[in-house]
Amino acid sequence: MAVGREHKALAVLVVATPCPLILAAPVAFIGGVSRAAREGILMKGSAALEALSQIRTAIFDKTGTLTEGGARLTAFATAPGVSADEALRLLGSLEQASHHVLAQTLIDLMRGRGKTLSHPREVREFRGSGIEGFVEGRRLKAGTRSLVLGGAPLPDWAKEAAAAAEDRSALSVYLSIDGRFSAIVIMADAVREDTPAALARLREAGVSRIIMVTGDDSEAAYTVARSLGLDEAFADKSPAEKVAAVEVESARQPTMMVGDGINDAPALAAANVGIAMGARGATASSEAADIVILVDRLDRVAEAYSISLRTRAIAMQSIVVGLGLSGIAMIAAAFGYITPVAGALLQEVIDIAVILNALRALIGPSGSTPGGKAAAVANPPRQTGEQAAG
Repeated sequence: MAVGREHKALAVLVVATPCPLILAAPVAFIGGVSRAAREGILMKGSAALEALSQIRTAIFDKTGTLTEGGARLTAFATAPGVSADEALRLLGSLEQASHHVLAQTLIDLMRGRGKTLSHPREVREFRGSGIEGFVEGRRLKAGTRSLVLGGAPLPDWAKEAAAAAEDRSALSVYLSIDGRFSAIVIMADAVREDTPAALARLREAGVSRIIMVTGDDSEAAYTVARSLGLDEAFADKSPAEKVAAVEVESARQPTMMVGDGINDAPALAAANVGIAMGARGATASSEAADIVILVDRLDRVAEAYSISLRTRAIAMQSIVVGLGLSGIAMIAAAFGYITPVAGALLQEVIDIAVILNALRALIGPSGSTPGGKAAAVANPPRQTGEQAAG
């Protein structure tokens, strides 16, 4: 009997190895990271993938993320006595030192008109708000209304142009020359075609709260937010205020931040998961992010989230099934139904089974194809909360 008990104990030990727990999760997460890479999504390790699967709040930057980031001049007004061509030329010259994604539009516009741009000097950029510097000895400041005008009222000559931005996704650029408010430029920035479907897919997958935090002016920000049915929108935010907004949301529930500009980098680093739109975005944002979208498509954010959920589900399934089978085998071995040799072979079968199951993370769900399109129907628009601080 003693020999019998020793064989039973040995058989139990053989089938009790924790290989399903040790192997299943790493194989599944590596498979998920590999699948994401095929979709143009760079995940910086399996930890980023696992963290993404826990996300319940999504924060988006506006320009270049929810919108195309390219724009055209739709309205323009100058103060009495200020030349329109000269104001635009000076603005284009100053914007050469800006990191804002719309700066290149102004530069290309001036060069397309055959204007010669001067080199800006002593430039100081207020990330998320605007820029100031000297061009041809003249002190210029360009950016948001609060940066250029402060609390001063809008003069009559600028009201018509400012009103043109209220009913569209537009960015207002205010310009002061030598301390005098001299021009207002309205530039339209269209919402990406895939944005509504991408946001709808995120909601369907489990994201309960979607908000926008942007450094752009409130008129353009709230127009975009209303059209997309966002839960909340915050405009005129500096990089520090973006970080504060991310920290507030992260304290409520796991939060991801999606952005593309250099001013988004601190917020990306502060979020539970930072996702950078790296195709056209700044290097700083890509370095700060946990995940980088390598193609210029917002639907890849929803795809990354779906991949993370499926990968985590497969990993948990493999762990539970593997440990369950090992537990059943241990009970059978304890009653003498499995010999040590048979137990070793059975354990190998269980290990192979959980590994094969975990490898399903390399492929999409049944019937899916790489680069599958997001759902086409977006949620109906809702009013946004306009509690922009500052």
